[in-house]
Amino acid sequence: MLATLIRVTGDLQLAEDCVQDATVRALEAWPRDGVPEVPRAWLTVTARRRAVDVVRRERNRTVKEAAAMDDPQRVPAPDAWAADPSDDRPDALADDDLLRLVFTCCHPALDLDVQVALALRTLCGLSTAEVARALLLPEATAAKRLTRAKQKIARARIPYRVPAAHELPDRVAGVAACVYLLFNEGYAATAGDDPLRADLTEEAVRLGRLLVSLMPDEPALLGLLALMLLQDSRRSTRLDAGGDLVLLRDQDRTAWDAALVREGVVLVGEGLRRTPDRPDPYVVQAAVAACHALAPTYDATDWAAVLSWYDVLLTVHDTPVVRLNRAVALGERDGPAAGLAAVDALSGLDTYPLWHASRGELLGRLGRHDESAAALRTALALDANTATRRHLARRLAEVTSA
Repeated sequence: MLATLIRVTGDLQLAEDCVQDATVRALEAWPRDGVPEVPRAWLTVTARRRAVDVVRRERNRTVKEAAAMDDPQRVPAPDAWAADPSDDRPDALADDDLLRLVFTCCHPALDLDVQVALALRTLCGLSTAEVARALLLPEATAAKRLTRAKQKIARARIPYRVPAAHELPDRVAGVAACVYLLFNEGYAATAGDDPLRADLTEEAVRLGRLLVSLMPDEPALLGLLALMLLQDSRRSTRLDAGGDLVLLRDQDRTAWDAALVREGVVLVGEGLRRTPDRPDPYVVQAAVAACHALAPTYDATDWAAVLSWYDVLLTVHDTPVVRLNRAVALGERDGPAAGLAAVDALSGLDTYPLWHASRGELLGRLGRHDESAAALRTALALDANTATRRHLARRLAEVTSA
């Protein structure tokens, strides 16, 4: 709905305000009058009418523009993003409102970190606090990035459209990051009662497929789609009947989606073929996921191959979280002492609950139960979704009773 309103208004802030206003009106009217037959249509019309009222009050808007917005059947595009019949814009994707929003967030006039923050806020609907947690930033820093992005979009009149084909390469990094973060929030929510949000993962995969159809030779997009498919293939096995997390080692691999695994592995191979000299971060992460997807059992996982791929990944995408994942894999191959040493060598993850949880797990395996309990308590004190918190609480109870 937000993406649709941005197309109609051409103004990100105005669209957000009108969507919020429509939501408030729904909360007031629906309990009294009943939920409408098509809730989204009710919300969209209400938000659109609110936008019309706002625009009509703005003296620098013409009567003609306001009247055009008031017509629900036809909304002419502002000159800033009107289609030019002489350019090479991919028309097949021009009508996808959410894809338009992705490309708006990822305009090269914005810094990459600002693109990502804006995408998390608009695409995922995350609060500023949740954006900050996802990016491992102080909340005030995330808020400044969001404000700065919206101001620059308005000031620079950044067009809300799918760009021409020749413009696409400059936006691949931002678009891929935005779609991946959308997928991640669905795959493992950073907070809330629902640890898996299928609506977000499915939307991210849909966008990933659209992007590959748009740029079929782009390795980053091939790797991104492969990574999402391989991760999503495990969806039905990641929670038990009670809604509790099922760890990778305990999942029923016969219930993984074999079709998604096959498709993902083929895409990994294609991505690797197109990156013989310089690895692509998404292709390499997909190769790691393929190692897990192709292992018949957890014990049969080729941890040496997993570590090798992480070493490759560090040459092009060296982050504390990647190093944490490598440390966990090292603990599986060489034992918990080696894994713990690698985890303890990391810095910058004091507010990241999975760093503390990893320490707690490795310390528990070493029989250092008091230290394990302390690490797990620290993880529990940080933000995480309800299912993750239940898992941490169970592990805490186990190590304290050992």
